[in-house]
Amino acid sequence: MAYRRLHAEAIDFTALRLELDLPDGFPPAAQAQAEAAAAEVKLPDADRTELPFVTIDPPGSRDLDQAVCLFRRDGGYRVHYAIADVASYVAPDSPLEAETWRRGQTVYLPDGKVPLHPPVLSEGAVSLLPGVDRAAVVWTIDVSADGDTVGVRLERARVRSRAKLAYEGVQADVDKGVLAEPIALLPELGRLLTARGLERGAINLPMPEQEIEPDGAGWQLRLRAPLPAEEWNAQISLLTGRAAADIMLAGRIGLLRTMPAPDPEAVARLRIAAKGLGVDWPADMTVGQVLAGLDPARPKDAAFVDEAAELLRGAGYTPFAGQVPEQPEHSAVAAAYAHVTAPLRRLADRYVTEVCLALHDGREVPAWAAAALPELPAVMSGTDRVSSAAERGAIDLVEATILAGRVGETFPATVLDTNHGKPGGTVALTEPAVRARCDGQLTAGDQITVRLTQADPTKRLVRFTLA
Repeated sequence: MAYRRLHAEAIDFTALRLELDLPDGFPPAAQAQAEAAAAEVKLPDADRTELPFVTIDPPGSRDLDQAVCLFRRDGGYRVHYAIADVASYVAPDSPLEAETWRRGQTVYLPDGKVPLHPPVLSEGAVSLLPGVDRAAVVWTIDVSADGDTVGVRLERARVRSRAKLAYEGVQADVDKGVLAEPIALLPELGRLLTARGLERGAINLPMPEQEIEPDGAGWQLRLRAPLPAEEWNAQISLLTGRAAADIMLAGRIGLLRTMPAPDPEAVARLRIAAKGLGVDWPADMTVGQVLAGLDPARPKDAAFVDEAAELLRGAGYTPFAGQVPEQPEHSAVAAAYAHVTAPLRRLADRYVTEVCLALHDGREVPAWAAAALPELPAVMSGTDRVSSAAERGAIDLVEATILAGRVGETFPATVLDTNHGKPGGTVALTEPAVRARCDGQLTAGDQITVRLTQADPTKRLVRFTLA
């Protein structure tokens, strides 16, 4: 079945931006402060430009938070991870700081992002672009051959990225066996850290993501499964976040990213679902280990992954000072964990970094950073909701626009979840890459034919019924 191609004039995301009250441009005082900070380059005295850092990001990205290089050490590994030093360019109690608190994080839409910081900083003076010296906070983490963290050092230093790499190119080089030397150990270390996480009880959902991408003059939807290189790179970030959490817990002050353990009843329901879907779940395997062995391209596996997402609820930020939280862990990581590696795109990371630097150096935590900790959870949870609403709203609009005018037609689909005994559920179309509610008596994991009953771009609503 042929589907018409979307064109730019067919979709306008303005209404979504207005609905979410997304800012358009920066206030003059904040913009002026950013431009002044960019003009006054601040490079630390410590020089680590000899380290062959590279960045790994989506192809079009210019707000580059992280750069990495890896070495062998005593049978294990030494990880150097440079994080953009945002705090050196954003003064406390300033117009720019106030505007970043209003935004909370970068929000992404198909027609352009709403950045946390002015691009003169986030895509210029602070970004770890290749071939230029930049201020960074450099984490040096030693990992044993078994995947245990055995040493952590932290400092402000100047760095120089050697290259801006993209996930697809890194994966292609891995497949050819020609991965660049600074990250030649990434597959080996990434697999080791993944395996150790699964042993702890970590959970990773291997579900392909819906993405909106340019298609000529318009847009199209596609399902994209994460590349192994993305997971390996994410493991370096998780390693650093766990190191940050350990520093703060030892110092009895900080901000953790937490998630409660899954409810035992929810796990019991998932085991029942596994039997119904034919997913093998040995008694000695964790949820994460079961998920790691599945292929979401198979309908039954995709339905199980969707059901497993119900276990990952209640993520939030937990500030503390003087007393360690009773529940410091993030259940999906299966360890204490903190957001610290994306300060250009996420507000909390800037303050957590300053806490870690002070504790590592044996200094008192700066008053401005300590004062921010109890205020950050509300800001971050609010902007998390805005970011999620922007992402979901854009996908809903594209789905409805693609299918507008096709009401009454039928499509092959897979049932992802059901209403637990009641009619209806969620289905995923084979083509185009649409996920939507469907009426009828459905069974998770079944491949069915559905009829389109509603496609309303104004309401951003798509609905099907079992054909």
